[in-house]
Amino acid sequence: MKLYTGRSLVGFLSLGFFLGLLTMLLAVQVFSGFDSQDNQQTAASNAQSESEKVLQLEERTVLQTAESSPLALTPVQAGLEYSPDEQNSIAVYERVNEAVVHITTEVVRLNWFLEPVPSEGGSGSGSIIDTRGYVLTNNHVVERASRLFVNLADGTQFEAEVVGTDPESDLAVIKFNPGSRQLPTIPLGTSDGLRVGQKVLAIGNPFGFDRTLTTGIVSALGRPIQGRNGIVIQGMIQTDASINPGNSGGPLLNSRGEMIGINTMIYSTSGGSVGIGFAVPVNTAKRVVPDLIQFGKVQRGWIDVVPVQIFPALVRVGRLPVTSGLLVSQVTPGGAADKAGIRGGSRDRGVRYGRTIIYLGGDIIVSVAGQEVSTIGQLFTALETTKPGDRLKVGIVRPNGQRQEVTLTLSERPKDLNF
Repeated sequence: MKLYTGRSLVGFLSLGFFLGLLTMLLAVQVFSGFDSQDNQQTAASNAQSESEKVLQLEERTVLQTAESSPLALTPVQAGLEYSPDEQNSIAVYERVNEAVVHITTEVVRLNWFLEPVPSEGGSGSGSIIDTRGYVLTNNHVVERASRLFVNLADGTQFEAEVVGTDPESDLAVIKFNPGSRQLPTIPLGTSDGLRVGQKVLAIGNPFGFDRTLTTGIVSALGRPIQGRNGIVIQGMIQTDASINPGNSGGPLLNSRGEMIGINTMIYSTSGGSVGIGFAVPVNTAKRVVPDLIQFGKVQRGWIDVVPVQIFPALVRVGRLPVTSGLLVSQVTPGGAADKAGIRGGSRDRGVRYGRTIIYLGGDIIVSVAGQEVSTIGQLFTALETTKPGDRLKVGIVRPNGQRQEVTLTLSERPKDLNF
C-alpha cells in the first residue's frame, strides 16, 4: 500500500474540489445552450409560418394580376416579385419571341481568279406574319443574297426564297416551307395614335445573339430618314430601345405584343447603338405587303415624266420663271402627263449637265396632290401611297410664268426610271 503525506492529501482534495466545480459550470452552460437553441428553433418556425402565409398571399396577388392582364404570365415561383412593367415585358417576350427568326444569307463573290464562289453574307431578323411561312424583314437584309436561310427558335433551319422587295420602304417578304409545323405569328398592330414616351420593345438577333429583347420608348415620330439607296423613307419611328447590327427586320412592339414597326436602321458614330434607332411604321408594311406577296413588288402610281430638280445654274441658263420645282425635261408620249396636257422640253434646246442632257422649255411641276414639290424625293413621297388609276391634281408653272393645275390619271411606275 502506497502512503501519502498530509500535504499530498490536501493537494488531492483541493484538485478534486476544483474539478467538481468546473464540471458543474460546464453542465449549466450546456443545458442553457440547449434551451436557447430550442427557443431559436421555435421562433424560426413561427417566422417561417408567417412568411409562408405572406408569400402565399403575394403569389395569389401576382397570379390574379397576371390573369386580369391581356397578356397572362406563366405562374411565378413563390417569393419572386415582379413589378407591373416587368410582368408586361416578360409576358410580351414569352408570347412572341418564337415568332422572331434569325435570317442568314449566302452571297456570290469573285475569288482571285475572278471565279464566282459562294461565301457567307450578312444576317438580320424577321417576323413570321403568316402560318404558311411568310416572313417580313428589311430589303437590305436580303438584297444581293444568292441563298437565304431562316433559323427558328428551336434551332431548326429552313432555306427560304424572296417573295417580293420594296427598296423604297426598305421592306421585303420571304417565305419558307414549314411543312406540318405549326408556326407562331406576330400580330400586326397600328402605328396610328403612337405617342412620344410610349413604351416599346424590340426583339431581334444583334450580332447573332438570337431573340434578344431590349426595351425603350418612342423618342419621336414622323422622321424622314434617307436610306442606303438614297430614297427618303417618310414617317419613321424613332426609339431609344437598343438596336444593333442584326436587329434589322425585327419587330418593334407595343406593350400588348403587337407589331408597330420594323426595326431598320440606327444613327451611330461608332457602329453600335447610341440610343437613336429608327423603325418603318407597321402601317406602311400593311399597305405594301399584299402587293409584295401578290406581285413581288409594290404597284405605285406615276406621272410619266423625266423630271429635273431645278438648281441656280439651270435657272440662269434656262431663264426659268421660278427658282424651285421640277423641270419637265421629257414626257412619255401618250402617258399620264401627256394626256393631262403637261409639256416637256424642246429637242432643239438641249443642254448638257455632266452626263445628262436637259431639254429646256418644258413646264415646271411645283405641287402634286396638294403637296409642295421641289425635289425628286418629294415627288416620290407625294406618290408613295398612290396606285395606278388614281386621279390627282398637279400644280405646274408654264414657261411664261402662268400657274395652272391639271388633273391626271396615274399610270404604273416602271421598275427602272430613266433619270
